[in-house]
Amino acid sequence: MKVVKTELEGVLIVEPTVFPDARGFFFESYRADRYAAAGVPARFVQENQSCSAPGTLRGLHYQLRHPQGKLIRVLRGAIYDVVVDIRRGSPTFGRWHGIVLSGENKRQLYAPPGYAHGFCVPDEASEVAYKCTDYYAPGDEYGVLWSDPGLGISWPMQHPLVSEKDRALRPLSLDRPDLPDYAPPGR
Repeated sequence: MKVVKTELEGVLIVEPTVFPDARGFFFESYRADRYAAAGVPARFVQENQSCSAPGTLRGLHYQLRHPQGKLIRVLRGAIYDVVVDIRRGSPTFGRWHGIVLSGENKRQLYAPPGYAHGFCVPDEASEVAYKCTDYYAPGDEYGVLWSDPGLGISWPMQHPLVSEKDRALRPLSLDRPDLPDYAPPGR
């Protein structure tokens, strides 16, 4: 497997080694020791799966008191996956990284705690699976407005299907009390 660091601290792209043959393909989608050695935490406690119709946008979500690192991959279809650094005091606060994840390219994205996460489904229904480092906590749901002009995310669609809840999210700003604080590495 190949692991690519992004410009955002701790955000990693995992490109697994795929073994294709006449029957199909095989690859290790997760192996704790190898992922931990590559900088992805070895302890995931929950896995989620969603299916989204074409034109759907989900996000940008995070938990504050129960922050979740997420290892995201696509089983079928393709998504444009985005993470935003929302850690107050971070040198990359407000910066984002986007990548196409698909059932075909089999890439994975690791978004550590302290980042908001979302994705859109540009073309065909897509199934997404993601492992989480902490449990979903219903009273600890927060988010950032997907269309926040201050972020300038280049979503590959104009008028996505967005939930009422996600439409009501607020833009990112330093004066928001519901943001995590940045802790430099090694602290």
